[in-house]
Amino acid sequence: MAAPILSYEDLGLIQGEGWLFRGLDLYIGARDRLALIGRNGAGKTTLLKCLAGLVDTDEGKRTLVPGSHVVLLEQDPVMTGHATLREWVLDGADAPAEHDAEAIADQLGIDLDRPTATASGGERRRAAITRALAQDPDVLFLDEPTNHLDLGAIEWLEDWLNRFKGAFIVISHDRTFLTRLTKSCIWLDRGTLRRAEIGFGGFDAWTERVYDAEARAAEKLDARLKLELHWLQRGVTARRRRNQGRLTKLHEMRAQRAAMIGEAGTARLALAKDDVKTKTVIDAENVFKNFGEHPIIKDFTLRIQRGDRIGVVGPNGAGKTTLLKLLTGELAPDSGKIRRAKTLSGIVIDQQRKLMDPGKRVRDVLANGGEWIEVRGAKKHIKGYLKEFLFDPALSDAPIGSLSGGERSRLLLAREFAREANLLVLDEPTNDLDLETLDLLQEVIADYEGTVLIVSHDRDFLDRTVTITLGLDGSGKVDVVAGGYEDWAKRRQSTRSPAKGTHQSSTLMGPKAGAQAGAARSARPKAPSGAPGPRPTPGNKLSYKDQRDLDRLPGEVDRITHEIAAAEDALHDPDLFSQQPEQFAALTKKIVDLRAAKDAAEERWLEVAAMAEEMTR
Repeated sequence: MAAPILSYEDLGLIQGEGWLFRGLDLYIGARDRLALIGRNGAGKTTLLKCLAGLVDTDEGKRTLVPGSHVVLLEQDPVMTGHATLREWVLDGADAPAEHDAEAIADQLGIDLDRPTATASGGERRRAAITRALAQDPDVLFLDEPTNHLDLGAIEWLEDWLNRFKGAFIVISHDRTFLTRLTKSCIWLDRGTLRRAEIGFGGFDAWTERVYDAEARAAEKLDARLKLELHWLQRGVTARRRRNQGRLTKLHEMRAQRAAMIGEAGTARLALAKDDVKTKTVIDAENVFKNFGEHPIIKDFTLRIQRGDRIGVVGPNGAGKTTLLKLLTGELAPDSGKIRRAKTLSGIVIDQQRKLMDPGKRVRDVLANGGEWIEVRGAKKHIKGYLKEFLFDPALSDAPIGSLSGGERSRLLLAREFAREANLLVLDEPTNDLDLETLDLLQEVIADYEGTVLIVSHDRDFLDRTVTITLGLDGSGKVDVVAGGYEDWAKRRQSTRSPAKGTHQSSTLMGPKAGAQAGAARSARPKAPSGAPGPRPTPGNKLSYKDQRDLDRLPGEVDRITHEIAAAEDALHDPDLFSQQPEQFAALTKKIVDLRAAKDAAEERWLEVAAMAEEMTR
């Protein structure tokens, strides 16, 4: 093993009345790509600051190769006292050269002369990224770098980090971001730090092995500890497995909606049954909305039914919030009609988390200071309800100011999901949430009986959650696609034909080509998607190769599915990682490769099935 560029031995830090963590050892190689994973409140951000040398620890020895430059991209850097973003970026002894900062800012599409007082969250985040990357770091620590970024900026950052020649550790809730970039995982869990030389794609399988081993060890302990381990550990793995079943249901819902959506770009829904209109909660027809001379929404038509999960994606400034306000009645269209069910009642969870007064207690926010909370018509004790949202019940009297940003977001979700409503509007709900809370949020949304509107830049979350994606590109056009982010990205890519050698705009308006298939494509399609496939070649039958693929691919998908299941069963051996790490890594890689092969087979089957269907018309 090569000598580390940065190491910390026996790291310990006291927080409050006890140790936040103690006895941690961490070594960072010159080209490491590490995902730092842990629950909200576990101390991930604090650990990064310790590693960066910004927090003095109570124990431990930090060693850095002389001449190496360490940079921390903070989650929410303080910019007060600086008139413009440029002034903040270029301030301090470690500030980058102005021409280097300008080069990064130009690619990110951020105006550094923007006043800090009026800069949006996305503009502040791009300025922070500009400052960090322009410093030419050898070791880069990134704390939730994708928060407030649009999809184009996220993918630009992915490309930059893929080319980065130094080492980095990243904290992120964005599964797609972590999967594409990381090669190793470090897991901060209950004060212990574990490391596995696997990318984030193998993280869930690894942690389940650890939890299984701990559960067996807990059998020797007292009943109370076993009870706590059950909800803390087994609840996590059970939730993941339940969500796999929910994904299957999601695919079925997408197929039903795809059958109702007309040709690409028309966004008109056919009446498949006479009773469809009674299920409609929002009916938009030929809607236009301008700001001055600039069109925000053009000729938008969509019928939203009870139970739909609608995802809204697009670059910052494209009109996502305007579209939400039109659908919910906060704004009126310039022309066209939007009809809403008379019984429609909604709740909105926005990015500002305005209800989280630091001086209030958890029970004040949840139950107005009481012991019981009304959860959609049923009474529940506050401590039991806190457990459902992954809180320690003892936190019921804790002040909001003592919670981490992620814990505050989770508490807000617990409060809002308890209310009676049939429309839920989520504006960037995944910001500040840990991965386990995202699993929980996916589960709650899947079980929610009403309609959900979601604005998010989290690609994996959309792929696991929504039935229809509304894609905006800033021109006013709204693409309506049955499915999640990857379905929209593929539709968008298929309709784009840029001239050879065309330079990509620095405004980062769209997703890059070659995006990997997401989790939402994992189920075998039962029938061709409602989206139109490629036009068939002249003639009245498929070519030999196309017909052969149409016949053989369903069996091929079944074969690959069985291979994936067999490999996953092999990974269930709790001693495999500790005793045979090479075999564990090989199996993990095999599963990733098999899933990619399955995605490719399914996509090819969809293509030739659409061609065959076209010939029968």
